[in-house]
Amino acid sequence: MENNNDIFKIRTNNVAPQKGRILIAEPFLSGNYFNRSVVLLVAYSEKGAVGFILNKQVEFPLQEAFPDFPEFNTTVYLGGPVSTDSIYFLHKLGNKIPGSIHVLGDLYWGGDFDAIKREIRLGSINPSDIRFFLGYSGWDAGQLEDELKEDSWLVTDVEQEAIMGDLSSDSWFGFVKRAGERYTVWENFPQNPALN
Repeated sequence: MENNNDIFKIRTNNVAPQKGRILIAEPFLSGNYFNRSVVLLVAYSEKGAVGFILNKQVEFPLQEAFPDFPEFNTTVYLGGPVSTDSIYFLHKLGNKIPGSIHVLGDLYWGGDFDAIKREIRLGSINPSDIRFFLGYSGWDAGQLEDELKEDSWLVTDVEQEAIMGDLSSDSWFGFVKRAGERYTVWENFPQNPALN
């Protein structure tokens, strides 16, 4: 029988961080950015890690920051606390977009922003093919590993369809559920236990 004090111990899951895996915030991880967040890692090495929060939508029309951006019905997400004045993107367009970096399956990160705008103008990009982010999440060398030792994040594999789907702050519960029965107890904990 599992010790009840171990319900928030994540280390036993033994899934290492790597490009294409997600980080699920433990229920009490505080902060406006990472509270109940799900982060896709797009780069991971001994030098650090880069990722994007998948489940925090923001009201931000791209045309507001980029007046020459073509009309495009899309949701923008808050990618993280670093460089929140810049736009980043994940897409399923592969080599159509020069400079793209392969992440997982047919999912790519970044590339030539002008090529993205051109493809949108041509009508060859559907909103389900691309996801835009304000800012990104970044960890220096050893920083993410320290947070993992503190049981701040659950690392797990993810299906590409879950990444590009319509996600909101409530999507955290779905990712927790997919992580396995061990973590379903997380779903019942309030965001702020002090208010209970």
